[in-house]
Amino acid sequence: MKKAVFLILFMSMSIVGFSQTTYALASESSLQIEGTSTVHSWVVTANTLHGNLKATGKDLKEIDFEVEVADIKSERGATMDKKMHAALKKEEHPKVFFKLKEVKNSAVLVGELNIAGQEKTVEIPVQITEEGDALKIAGEHTIKLQDYNMQPPTAMFGQIVVGDDVTVKFDLVFKK
Repeated sequence: MKKAVFLILFMSMSIVGFSQTTYALASESSLQIEGTSTVHSWVVTANTLHGNLKATGKDLKEIDFEVEVADIKSERGATMDKKMHAALKKEEHPKVFFKLKEVKNSAVLVGELNIAGQEKTVEIPVQITEEGDALKIAGEHTIKLQDYNMQPPTAMFGQIVVGDDVTVKFDLVFKK
């Protein structure tokens, strides 16, 4: 009898494990960072994104996501890129990471966000949609640079200072 109960439990756990679907981040995904300075608003784009996701239907189980710091680029050119990469501590920490811990209320991702070597637990409200063989996750999250021990970049001998708050906007597409 004990063997039968164990066998049933083992098979149940195996079925649950196999019912999860693995997805990879698709190339049509996008991530932008928006901020302000004492002179103008600005936007930079993350051009190299990597990620994997495991889910049962729209029920997210795991997300591992990373952004290559060197490929975060602005429309304002190399000078702004260098200052931004220095603030992100690109040489010591070439990637930004997010790892899912849990999903609250089916629309808030709780996870560890690591920027410039500093890791914080964050809660990010998202919209999750299922379209064919893809799961789409869209949302935005505002962070304070100083929470990650980053100094807001400056220019023109300190006359131009980037604001401490930046907003990360993302539209991620994960495909089977």
